[in-house]
Amino acid sequence: MTDMFHEGNRALQDRFDGRRLADSLERNRRHDSFTDADIAFIEGAPFFFLATAHGETVDCSFKGGMPGFVKVTGPNTLSFPDYDGNSMYKSLGNIMKGGNVGLLFIKFDGTGERMRINGAAVLDDDPARLSGFEGAKMLVDVTARHIFPNCPRYIPAMDGLEISANVPRPGHEPPEAAWKFRDYAKDHLPERDRKRLFET
Repeated sequence: MTDMFHEGNRALQDRFDGRRLADSLERNRRHDSFTDADIAFIEGAPFFFLATAHGETVDCSFKGGMPGFVKVTGPNTLSFPDYDGNSMYKSLGNIMKGGNVGLLFIKFDGTGERMRINGAAVLDDDPARLSGFEGAKMLVDVTARHIFPNCPRYIPAMDGLEISANVPRPGHEPPEAAWKFRDYAKDHLPERDRKRLFET
């Protein structure tokens, strides 16, 4: 098990008399393998937030899909698909160069259920595995170091969540992203997209 807190965390805990509480939360709330409740929460989620970093380059992105698009694959491992995007590869590029990730799952349904997962990620483009994730271009495999459900008190209730029409799913053809047809993008799309959209 890796330490949950570094010297910066500890300095602020000591400054504001928070070390005892932080240590108690680590002992009683942090875990390094998924519980049945964790698995149900993760695999029922239609989205999460992904943080990555490489050197001075940091990124936080939204990852969405049909509930079940994130799959728990082992006691402390999960996988999720990377879908068609804007070709910047901010998250995946950081993962390729470093691998440290933070995932934040939140419910905005009034319960405020929330889970942080910090760990290491690798990329996989094995066709056999991709076939199990509708619409996936690559897979991200995460090994969790810290699994930590924490305080939901500031999370707003936002009822009426509706899955985006752009999310891949069996039997559904997502519409093309409008930005692909804009002047700043259309002449610079990956070759496969330019041929499909503008040369047919």
